[in-house]
Amino acid sequence: MTIPMELLSSHACFGGEQRFYRHASREIGLPMAFSVFLPPAALAGEKVPALLYLAGLTCTEETFPTKAGAQRLAAELGLALIAPDTSPRGAGVAGESDAWDFGVGAGFYLDASQAPWATHWRMESWLMQELLPLITQALPIDGTRIGVFGHSMGGHGALTLALRHPGRFKSLSAFAPIAHPVDCPWGEKAFTGYFGTNRQAWAAHDATLLMQGQTQAPYPGGILIDQGLADKFLHDGQLRPESFEAACAATGQPLTLRRHAGYDHGYYFIQSFMADHLRHHAQQLGLI
Repeated sequence: MTIPMELLSSHACFGGEQRFYRHASREIGLPMAFSVFLPPAALAGEKVPALLYLAGLTCTEETFPTKAGAQRLAAELGLALIAPDTSPRGAGVAGESDAWDFGVGAGFYLDASQAPWATHWRMESWLMQELLPLITQALPIDGTRIGVFGHSMGGHGALTLALRHPGRFKSLSAFAPIAHPVDCPWGEKAFTGYFGTNRQAWAAHDATLLMQGQTQAPYPGGILIDQGLADKFLHDGQLRPESFEAACAATGQPLTLRRHAGYDHGYYFIQSFMADHLRHHAQQLGLI
């Protein structure tokens, strides 16, 4: 690769290494940060499968490795964990930091088409065309065995990228995803800003509508989604898991949508069910 990865720090973790990197992104046009956990098997020279985790609004590449509690089981299973930042930073776009749910920390894992965002807000191209190829060439990761999951905005990203890039990801899950963004305040705000009023462009990044357009189940092994019932954003109508559930049922896509009393939207919820998600992916990636 012509674009190097700069190792910022590395930390011993459950026999593996938790690493933090930065690279000069040609797609974004700015330096972009990401983290990678390499399990012991990878450090021993084995090419291991990996999970791409997409975080939610306001998060960074540090949120998942420090809060999710995933490394212990990932080390045992032999899974690498990749966690990118959630948006460009330092672009200097007017208004980029005015709102917590748009701009910085809120890239929505798409390529914006509206000025001034279109120049740097190219998260989908960065992830799919640049970051994953870079990581799988530079590190002992098997690029043919990659799963994707995420939380909230990142759950939206996981579902939509998996459906928009058939065959690229071998397994899929999400925590409290924004599952029908064309019909919720977060999605309407982000899509209007990034795409303008072109609702056809909106539909191309809506997991529920993408699933409705499938002619057969894209993930016959099943999709796993966990949702807390004490999640204020569920009650505010931001997440709409029932819409995605209905789309899966209509398409014949196996879906396990688990609803958990008492759990909110935060990382205590994610920690509580992380092991189930790692095992879900490990099974479909051929580790167990």
